[in-house]
Formats: sequence, C-alpha cells, structure tokens
Amino acid sequence: MKIVFMGTPDYAVEALEAILAAGHTITAVVTQPDKPKGRSGQMQFPPVKECAIRHQIPVYQPLKIKAPDAVEQLRTYEAEVFVVAAFGQILSKEILQMPRYGCINIHASLLPKYRGAAPINQCIIDGEKETGVTIMQMDEGVDNGDILTQKIVPIAKKETAGSLFDKLAQAGAQLIVETLPLIEQQTITPVKQDESQSSHVRMMDKSLGKIDWTKDATFIERLVRGLDPWPSAYTLMEGKHVKLWGCDVVSADEKNIEKAGTIVEVAKDYFDVACGVGKLRVYTLQIEGKKRMDTRSFLLGNPLNKGMCLG
Repeated sequence: MKIVFMGTPDYAVEALEAILAAGHTITAVVTQPDKPKGRSGQMQFPPVKECAIRHQIPVYQPLKIKAPDAVEQLRTYEAEVFVVAAFGQILSKEILQMPRYGCINIHASLLPKYRGAAPINQCIIDGEKETGVTIMQMDEGVDNGDILTQKIVPIAKKETAGSLFDKLAQAGAQLIVETLPLIEQQTITPVKQDESQSSHVRMMDKSLGKIDWTKDATFIERLVRGLDPWPSAYTLMEGKHVKLWGCDVVSADEKNIEKAGTIVEVAKDYFDVACGVGKLRVYTLQIEGKKRMDTRSFLLGNPLNKGMCLG
C-alpha cells in the first residue's frame, strides 16, 4: 500500500520501520517541527524524522496540520491510507477523509479505556494487570473511532512506563503490519467503542510527580513506576528535590503511628518511609543535580536519620 505516516516520538519509529520492512511504500513522513534541546538550545530532529532521513523518505513538518497550506501539501502525496502513531496534533475532518481508506491510529491502550495522551503511564499508576494496542479508524473525536484490531500486552509486576513503552511500541508495530492487508482487502468489520467503558487520560506533566505521602504505599510505588523515566516521582528532602526510582512496598496494610512522610528506618541499602497506609522502601533515588544512585551510595554522602520528614 501507499502510505503517509504521521508520528513523532520513538514509539512511532518501531511502526514506521515495520511498515517499510513489510514492503509498503511510505510516500511521506509527517512529524512535529524540530525543537531546541537542553541548555545549548541546539535544534533536535524528532525520532521519526531521523528514521525517515535514514530511509530517504520525504519529511513534512507543519506547525499546524489543519492550516490550509498544510492540507494542500498532504494532497500532493499519493497515499491510500494515513497511518498515525503519537503524531501530536489533531487531524481535521478534511484530512481524515482524504485517503481512500481514511486515517488509522496506533493507540497504546485497549480502547475504549485510556483514551488521551498518556495511557502507558496511567495504566501502571492504576495498577492494571494488562494493557495493549488498538488499531483504530480515526474520526473527529479523541480516540473514539471504530476499533479495527487489538493486541493484549501483560504488565509485569515491576513494569515501568519506560519498559512498557518499549513493549507496546513493538506490539503496535507488529499489529499494524498484520492489519494493513486486512484494510486493503476490506475484510475487517469495525467495532464501535462502548462509551460506558471509556476513560480519558490527561497529559503528563511534572506536577503529577509530587508525592503525597498520605496516600497508600501501594499507590505511591505504582506512581514511581508509572512516571519512570518521565516526568518522575519526587519529594523534598531538607529543601532539595529528590526523585525516587526503585522502591518496594512493605507492611502494605499497616497503619502507621508516625506522620506520613517520616523516615522510620534507615539501613545500609535502603530506607523506609511511612505512608498513609503501609511503608515505602527506597532502593534507588536521585538528588537534584546528580545521577541516579542506589541508596547505599546515596547514604555515604547524605546521611539520613529516623524521624526526618520528607515532603
């Protein structure tokens, strides 16, 4: 098939590579504009653009995909279908109806659950046992188009958003390659989403990572994993921001007599923090301006005492 591919982050690269390997023709890649990175402000290509350049595919980076000039540019690309994977802009009805088979989206959840911008993070925070990818026929709503195909992906006990991101990228790449021939042969029966089962996820930002120690330890541990590697879960320790990474729950159902956020035990390799219910054991952390380190290394330069309060 002749395809226009729309995507931006690493998640979309897996699908683009798989589509090319399957023998389809990508007539153009559409991605977000380059952005400055870090303190240097040097412009950085989106990962999908880097992939397209390696394969000598034309790249288009509109500031606004709905702008008249952008719509007209899309018309110049010969394509039977537009494949979208974490592109980052909403398509207009005019664009959705442009190719013969419309626009299809590779969404990182089992729709109708977890519509929106951050389904990978949220399903871990919520304690889900499984998630997956959905190939969806796009319409003018947000992730509420008809379901074409789905693939279930189990969530491991200590899954992080980063590790699940990789799993879902691979699953989405495999599923889109399996689905494209079915679209061309018109052998798929689209399934309407059950609106009663729908949920929407807001975009992740740094404010979501501030740990509320009055929450249950089980929830906080999932929050740490769900925000790893970005935007990260953090707390204040003597006025300094400290990101938490590797943690476990201990005494999950025990109510503490200490104030939430109090360090109740300090060992060589970990320290325990009292939560609303249960305790959180911290094995890996990162103080502002430093790299990640295990708790043993951290304690060598940052001695902690029982009774110290975080947050």
